[in-house]
Formats: sequence, C-alpha cells, structure tokens
Amino acid sequence: MLTIIFGDYKDVIYNTSLYFKNTYEGSWLLESNTKQMILDIDKSKVLSDGAVESPVLGIIPPTQLSGGVKTLILISHVSDKVFNASNCGDNCAEWLLKIGSQKDVTVNLRHIMDFGDGEFEIKIQNNGKIVHNMKELLFEIGDYV
Repeated sequence: MLTIIFGDYKDVIYNTSLYFKNTYEGSWLLESNTKQMILDIDKSKVLSDGAVESPVLGIIPPTQLSGGVKTLILISHVSDKVFNASNCGDNCAEWLLKIGSQKDVTVNLRHIMDFGDGEFEIKIQNNGKIVHNMKELLFEIGDYV
C-alpha cells in the first residue's frame, strides 16, 4: 500500500537527485517496470544500464533523467528510506499508486498531488486514515499541507 506523510518529516530524503546519483544501480534500469516508468514520465528509452535515449537531450546517463523519474526509481528500489515525492509532478501519481499496489511504500509529500478521478487506496500516516479517492484525500489532508 502507498502510505503518505504530509508536511514536515525529519527523516525524509529531500535531495533525491543527489541520493540517486550516489546509490542507483545500473541493473535497476534494465527492469521492465523501470524502463516503462522512464518511457512514460520522460518519454525516453533505456539503451543499457548506463545510457538512456532522450528525445530532447539525446543519449544521456541515468543521472540526467528527470527528478520525478529518479525519485520513482528510488521509491521502487530502496524500501528502507522515505523519499520526498514532491520532487515528482502529477504525471508521476499513477506510478506512485502502481508501486504502492505492488509493495508497501512510504513517501513524503509537501503539496497536494492529483491522483486522478479514479478509485485508489492511500494511507495517510499523519492520521492513520485510508482514503479511496481525491475527495476523501482532500478532506483528510487539510491540516497537513
């Protein structure tokens, strides 16, 4: 399940780009979910464990991917840390939900992310409540953002 801590949280990793640069493993890029994530968010194609083809930047190292996709990759692969998902735009919301449907993950948000019009399941760690749509989410997080 996806669990979100809204607002300040002392143990969060805010600079996800720096953390990614120093900890990512090339093998992560070769996984099908990661390849699809990079294609969906950055419109880029993984060529190898050290090269990505961007339609804007040409062939780049993984460290030059967008902050959002780097954060998603970290959330997907590093289970013992809480990452600042506010580095992600709303285009990453679907992937946060997908990762949360595959395993338990906790992220920090300092803004209201649009998770769309559909049904979902998100636990708000601040109050322990589980919400199932944006209306419920907005009702519960007013005191935290």
